[in-house]
Amino acid sequence: MKRFIASILICLCFFNCKNDKNDKNETVEEKPEIAKTSTKIEKQLRKINKVANTISVDGVANEISWEKAKWYPMDQVWLGDSISNEDFSGRFKLSWDNDALYVLAEIKDDTLIDNTKDSLVKWWDDDCLEIFVDEDNSGGEHQYNHNAFAYHIALDGNVVDMSTEKVGKMYNTHVESKLITEGNTSIWEVKLYLYDDTYDDNSDRNTPIKLSPNKKVGFAIAYCDNDYSIERENFIGSIPVEGEDKNRGWIDANIFGTLLLSE
Repeated sequence: MKRFIASILICLCFFNCKNDKNDKNETVEEKPEIAKTSTKIEKQLRKINKVANTISVDGVANEISWEKAKWYPMDQVWLGDSISNEDFSGRFKLSWDNDALYVLAEIKDDTLIDNTKDSLVKWWDDDCLEIFVDEDNSGGEHQYNHNAFAYHIALDGNVVDMSTEKVGKMYNTHVESKLITEGNTSIWEVKLYLYDDTYDDNSDRNTPIKLSPNKKVGFAIAYCDNDYSIERENFIGSIPVEGEDKNRGWIDANIFGTLLLSE
């Protein structure tokens, strides 16, 4: 009798263990993927209209799309001392189509400096237009990854950002631009292709994201201003940044504003 009871207990233990193992396996198999969540607090929401016709990137803003677009100021000092309108002023317009985001920037600066001829050496210390873009408006850190981009557009048209290898890299295929300067006024016309966070620096198969109405894009724009110094003297952006360290756009996409693409 004792042997019979012992046999039953062993069987029960075996089936319980097997069921427990199956339950654990089912739990693992059915575990849902963790969706990417935004860390960004949305601010400076701007509704951007789609182009009314084709925009030619020629530095001549004579398209009806630019006539209808609103000017926004570039007036927030991120680095350097306060500035006067005689030394610098900046403003910009935006539009978009299915393929790209368009930027028209008007910069009034009495001196344009390009000290470093090597585009990958201290590119931020020369006069340049810098455009920050976060394709899915998710915010977050992007210093050495492509969660977002910080494109430095030099006076000669070369485009540089930090790569995943923690060095500067050319991204000229991401941006088409044309700069025309008359007197102290420079007009930058830019066509910007958007890439998501799967962008691979070591691949030639990266494809720009198609744009559509109601899409939100993280965005900021700034200007590196140098007046005959070894380093840039001012960095003027489009959005207020809290705290003492305001030069965080190249690291933190949470500071970007938000564009809402509209028909």
